[in-house]
Amino acid sequence: MTSILKADTIQDTDGNNIINESSDTITIGASGDTTNIIGTLQNNGSAVASTNGITMAYQWRLTSNYTGNGDPIASNWEQVDTYSPGGIGSVMSESSGIFTFPETGIYLIEFNVSTQNAGASEYITSQIQVTTDNSSYDTATTVYGNAYATSTFSNVNSQFIFDVTNTSTHKCRFKNVKQNTNNITTRGDSSTNRTYVTFIRLGDT
Repeated sequence: MTSILKADTIQDTDGNNIINESSDTITIGASGDTTNIIGTLQNNGSAVASTNGITMAYQWRLTSNYTGNGDPIASNWEQVDTYSPGGIGSVMSESSGIFTFPETGIYLIEFNVSTQNAGASEYITSQIQVTTDNSSYDTATTVYGNAYATSTFSNVNSQFIFDVTNTSTHKCRFKNVKQNTNNITTRGDSSTNRTYVTFIRLGDT
């Protein structure tokens, strides 16, 4: 025998609303309540994604200057650690300039290059390289910038959204090439962001 319970509001023993229906809107719980869903929450038969917004965000930076090309930039990286830096979630790991993601997901990668020029009209690049087989790297971004005169400073920024489906095979590194390697210094600093990268996990893959 099938039973049907008809009610607009269900309350707990203290008279607080647990479930309320009004004008085709169903409200579960009240402000300050914790709602625990056992099983899979669905929308029209499809599972609702488990992500709760951004779950990971961190920055890394270059700690010292170098001349010549960084192909890739393989040393002197550190996680930003001064002036009360923010960050959430599990951190990236880095070895010889290769960055490994802490979990699968869709990531926004940003690479900012800061340079000082000793020549005239020199170009610089900000390049993000990615691999999906932990071996061969593809250049996902190449953004050019110019330092038009001697003793000028330049910044070049590039971004890429990377689908990391496997943390063992999907990795990234960063490349900075220059028109005249003797004339341009890539700037790094251990206390402030000059040349730096930002990783933000946007959601599930």
